[in-house]
Amino acid sequence: MDDAQRLRNATRRRLRDFQKIRGKKVTPGEFWDIVVITAADEKQEQVFKQQIRNKLGQNELPLGVQYHVFADPVGPKIGNGGSTLLALRRLEELYADKLDNFTILLIHAGGYSQRLLSASALGKIFTTLPLGNPVYQMLELKLAIYVDFPTHMKPGVLVSCADDIELYCLGETEAVCFDRPGFTALAHPSSLSIGTTHGVFVLEPDQMEAVQKELEYKTCCRFLHKPSVETMQKAGAICEASRCIRRDRDTEDVGFVYTDSIYYFDRQTAKQLLVILGEIGPLRCEIDAYGDFLQALGPRATSEYTKNTANVNQEEQELVAVRQKIFSRLQGTSLNLAMLNNSKFYHLGTTQEYLYHLTADSTLRMQLGLLSESTGIGQFYPEDYGQVPCIIESLVGLDCDISPGSIIEYSRLGQGTCVGSNSIISGCSIRANTTIPPDTFLHTLCVPEGFATVIFGTGDNLKRTAASLLEIHQLQLLGINFEEATVSLGLKISQDLFSGSGKICPSLWNARIFPAPCATAEDSVTAVLEMFEALRGESVPQLAADVQLLSVEEILQRKDVMSMLSFRKQLTEEISQRRNSGENTKQAL
Repeated sequence: MDDAQRLRNATRRRLRDFQKIRGKKVTPGEFWDIVVITAADEKQEQVFKQQIRNKLGQNELPLGVQYHVFADPVGPKIGNGGSTLLALRRLEELYADKLDNFTILLIHAGGYSQRLLSASALGKIFTTLPLGNPVYQMLELKLAIYVDFPTHMKPGVLVSCADDIELYCLGETEAVCFDRPGFTALAHPSSLSIGTTHGVFVLEPDQMEAVQKELEYKTCCRFLHKPSVETMQKAGAICEASRCIRRDRDTEDVGFVYTDSIYYFDRQTAKQLLVILGEIGPLRCEIDAYGDFLQALGPRATSEYTKNTANVNQEEQELVAVRQKIFSRLQGTSLNLAMLNNSKFYHLGTTQEYLYHLTADSTLRMQLGLLSESTGIGQFYPEDYGQVPCIIESLVGLDCDISPGSIIEYSRLGQGTCVGSNSIISGCSIRANTTIPPDTFLHTLCVPEGFATVIFGTGDNLKRTAASLLEIHQLQLLGINFEEATVSLGLKISQDLFSGSGKICPSLWNARIFPAPCATAEDSVTAVLEMFEALRGESVPQLAADVQLLSVEEILQRKDVMSMLSFRKQLTEEISQRRNSGENTKQAL
């Protein structure tokens, strides 16, 4: 059996083991004692809590676990490092010395997912996947992938993010053990290009001998955060390709590095982090749970990184001082590595990554058992077809044409609807015989007065800002210069065209270009598709004089989460009823 097949079998076994405890009460020591999800603010906290309550009520999660959602405080962004520190303090307030015996999973899910807009309203950790019954979201997948960890872990905290997947294979008698003092991180062999966008572990030269097995424990002497290739070379982080179990074209000539994903710290280290929080006081700057914590670890760590702000979004006045406090307290703390030599790391945090991994990545589809269609009614493509359409919890009418490379989730598509390639349709109700062009992102949200649909190109960058109104031609909407787009839509360029910070630094996120609210979900989709036709010069904009235009930012502020969840529930129930009645759920091409 080759390495790829063994990785697939190991992953499928973990999924089966998790499926057995979904909706069942777990005993102490069998699973996590506490699962914590962080949120960006109180509104997001309430959205997350409601979805967890729904999952527990529908037996989609293991029972007997304490599930918590902790929101970041109002004020400056504090980063996932700040969220980690505040989560530890909240847990201390709730459980005190009981934490001496608890295993805790901490998942960072805050933020508004500007790079994957379909996850903005309900959260990245609740991104749905074409897997499992009841259907999995990222939360269930993470719990499944980590299902072996709690029984081989001393009391402490495992830190993870909401939009990545770590798959790995071990020997039959092996297990990843989190039982060492200090920090223990998973390490994955990766190409140098991947290393430049992740954390990279540096080993002492005498520990870089040829790989003997799929799991090795080493001590990291230094951690590099998003280093250049030159920095990796100077630090001695690059390993020879000959020692890598999982060879590929990216590593054969130039070697590889070990990159980060999730990490653990023990109970004593958690207490030390709380001391750091006490010394910092109120958090006023972004702290990185990887760059700012892990760079302080290992015998070759230096304080040089504390003054480097090249990899932070905004330089805060207090950032350097905070980093120096972290470094002084964590210096000398060990950074242990569980090196997973037959492993894969996937990131699903952007539109292009989401499209690729669910429709074109046959490797991930094979490893997880992803379907081209998950409980939907409509077209079906076999798993070995290559690039496929991906239909998740959706009702697709007769004679619809869903192009390979597109994703349909929680939507209703009327008879004869055509969806072009590389598109995402999320939460939409679409009238019969509608055509969705290629490379289109279409997402409907419920608002108190009705419905709002947003439309973008799947290549549009919602995070990009222009320096001023005079520079908005730098922005691209559906592949069109934004300045030209406003002319086509009959809109006037002014500060009033943007909401919030967009008045100073305009962006697609802040652009008031979407008609809302509309009386029905179908009307909302039709309205924005007519807008698209106007952009292409195929029609003249027909916006009424009194129509209200909102930005994505404003729509999300008004979102009616309960109505969105209700719409999803109705779809799932209708799909289930059709299946139980014997109706064919997969029609031939």
